[in-house]
Amino acid sequence: MLKEDSTNQEELMQRKIVLFCKNPYAFGILKPLAEEGVARGYRLLWYLTPELEPIFPVKDQSYTTSIEDVMKFQCDALLVPGNEVPHFLRGVKTQIFHGFAGEKKGHFRIRGYFDLYLTQGPYFTERFHELREKHMNFHVIETGWSKLDPLYHGELDKFSGDKQSYLDDHGAKKIVLYAPTFSPSLASAKYLQNQINVIAERPDTLVLVKFHDLMDISVVSKYEKLAKQIKNLVIIDDRNILKYLVISDVLISDTSSAIYEFILLNKPVITLRTNSSLKNWIDVDKPEDVITAYEELLVEDTYSNKRQEIIDQYHPYNDGQSSGRVYDAIDEYIAAYGIPNGRTIEWYRQVKMKQMFK
Repeated sequence: MLKEDSTNQEELMQRKIVLFCKNPYAFGILKPLAEEGVARGYRLLWYLTPELEPIFPVKDQSYTTSIEDVMKFQCDALLVPGNEVPHFLRGVKTQIFHGFAGEKKGHFRIRGYFDLYLTQGPYFTERFHELREKHMNFHVIETGWSKLDPLYHGELDKFSGDKQSYLDDHGAKKIVLYAPTFSPSLASAKYLQNQINVIAERPDTLVLVKFHDLMDISVVSKYEKLAKQIKNLVIIDDRNILKYLVISDVLISDTSSAIYEFILLNKPVITLRTNSSLKNWIDVDKPEDVITAYEELLVEDTYSNKRQEIIDQYHPYNDGQSSGRVYDAIDEYIAAYGIPNGRTIEWYRQVKMKQMFK
């Protein structure tokens, strides 16, 4: 445990935070932190890679596409949902993660960029504490995940009207969300096209397809063509999946973080050849078995009593205060260790950072 926070209130009011976006998925993760930062009176600066500027959703807040501007801002902390952040920037470089899929390659890889890892739940906390014992150059605090805060502030009720509209428009009784990962070795999208087609042709079922931002465009095009032919197949272009997790009754996926987000809502999941070691849901080996699994699930939800294990291990926080705990953890770190001016990393990673961020 870090030392007690001795920073006075005046210093806290001057806290300067960079919200670091390198991929579109970062917006949904960082938006609750932006709202919490504004409520605390902090100075916020969003950093976006240039290609993200046209789709940036909160342009009434300060943002930049220049690392030089970030350097001049001289922040106290950078909140990073991705894997990389320039080592030479001032501030507590804070990893807040972009998902729950710990079985994916690289989730527990220590690259040397971060001072502080803020974990979602005990499963992640224990693993990173073990890694800290080995590397001894970062700290770990469990806070919960900011992206889920809106779920516990009335979002469940807010989206109920949207769900009914979808059902009425398509004459359906249930909504299935298909959310595959983009990773070529794990993705199911190119194998499940026929099965998603069959499920969407059921008159009582609406299928919403939410692709990852990095999904192969050729795969997306095939599903878009299908959607033009099938009324109850809809491609979602909203970058924030949260609403669709809330309004859907069943999730079909593979090895995506969306699985865990859906299970946190205590709802059933079907996967094709998932890479997860904790399969507290229906997992099948053959694409054609997805249809059978869905039909069986309509009769009985056999895993309804096993989902609590994932909730307890992956994200036991249902108070909607994870964003607040993130800032409290940063204050705790700064009180104990101060604000770092940069990090020492391997030379090849230094070269990578300079190439990546110009």
